[in-house]
Amino acid sequence: MKKILTTAAFALATLACSTAEPAMPETPKDVAAAPADAQTTASGLSSKVLEKGKGEIHPKATDTVTVHYSGWTTDGKLFDSSVKRGQPASFPLNGVIAGWTEGVQLMVEGEKRRFWIPAKLAYGENPGAGTPAGLLVFDVELIKIAK
Repeated sequence: MKKILTTAAFALATLACSTAEPAMPETPKDVAAAPADAQTTASGLSSKVLEKGKGEIHPKATDTVTVHYSGWTTDGKLFDSSVKRGQPASFPLNGVIAGWTEGVQLMVEGEKRRFWIPAKLAYGENPGAGTPAGLLVFDVELIKIAK
């Protein structure tokens, strides 16, 4: 009987863990502005590698990528997150904001990188209701590149 109860308790604990809502991504401490050690491209896109990848191939703008990401405004408000939803996103790299198209091409599979995307490479300063304005910060993990 004790073994049955222990097995049942384990099964319930496993079920509770597997059905729990994904953890809320933590707001980066440097969300207000890119730190001095971030790399900045000619366009004004800044980034910093958080975790090196295992791959060697960089995606092209015409490739489809699978990523996990979280995006914040500079006041620390999380406005979108595949991590929070618990489901990676896949999309053609040339079908997103210019800062993503440029930035993700710097990455390799398995890499995690933080981007500070200026308004001109994102949605602008006054994009309309429901769309984040100004400098945006994204943490991106490149999971897969599909040609």
